[in-house]
Amino acid sequence: MPQLSISGRRVPYVFAAALALVTVLTSCGDAEQSPDTPSATPAEFTVPVTAATVEVLDAGSEPRQSLRMNLPAGTTQATTLVTSTDVRQQIDQQPVQDISSPEVTIPLNAVVSTAATPANPTTVVDLTLSGMTTPDETLQAALGGAEGSGAGLTFTESGAVTALRLRPSAGSANAARAAIEQAFGQAVYRAVALPTEPVGVGARWTVKQDVSSEIQLDQTTTVTVTARDGDRLTLAVELSQTPQSNIWNLAGGAGTLDIDQYVMAGSGTMIVDLNLPLPVSGELSVGGDQAYSDPDGTSVIRQSITNNIRWTS
Repeated sequence: MPQLSISGRRVPYVFAAALALVTVLTSCGDAEQSPDTPSATPAEFTVPVTAATVEVLDAGSEPRQSLRMNLPAGTTQATTLVTSTDVRQQIDQQPVQDISSPEVTIPLNAVVSTAATPANPTTVVDLTLSGMTTPDETLQAALGGAEGSGAGLTFTESGAVTALRLRPSAGSANAARAAIEQAFGQAVYRAVALPTEPVGVGARWTVKQDVSSEIQLDQTTTVTVTARDGDRLTLAVELSQTPQSNIWNLAGGAGTLDIDQYVMAGSGTMIVDLNLPLPVSGELSVGGDQAYSDPDGTSVIRQSITNNIRWTS
């Protein structure tokens, strides 16, 4: 098998290709490009979101009611999305590397542009991004050029997101575009879908969804209604992910890796209002350890990852 050198260590080509992919998947910038480099991303593009399946485990106490989003056109909301990704990576016995993505704070102004109707039961929400901040000085410089970027969500009356639209501003650099895309990717796959059956306080349900990345994952989110005040719900959330296979087929036919370990799980709390398109507040932390080895068993990538998301009004 062809060999490449990483930090003076000879490793299989397939392993080096995987290392590059893992780094891209868990970091927000492009190491080969200046943060001031304009992005080649189209003016607007849509990211499909895999369908979510909801199953009620316990309907909870009486009174029970159907939980449907009520979002007339023109509904507005101001909120803030905060995300970060902590990653520690080790190749064989080499020193542990920190390839974390810094915390990014994204103030959002949301407006419902299209309300759900019987003929088209989906809601479209447009988002304007402004005043984005991060403690990382290099990324902060890039985010300044992304002022006025936009995004959009399409979701059903259950709150399940079906599409994500991203609209980088003309001055968006690659680093800013990647950070924004990563933040919204976390937000979309941490969204809570509601059941169609009437439920009350204490109700529990699962939301099952495929998460498509370089590795295909089964994601299960377990939701419990811990309190209700009118249309405002407090939800306890537990989330776990498992690979659909123990083999990682690398993109571009670069080969395969064995998935020796994959743990990704976490919990948190979300407060949602059925009359607002985005969470009112809440936070969720999901993390775990992964290990991948080349088919010859000569090299191993180990990672410890924690993804954090927080909503504040």
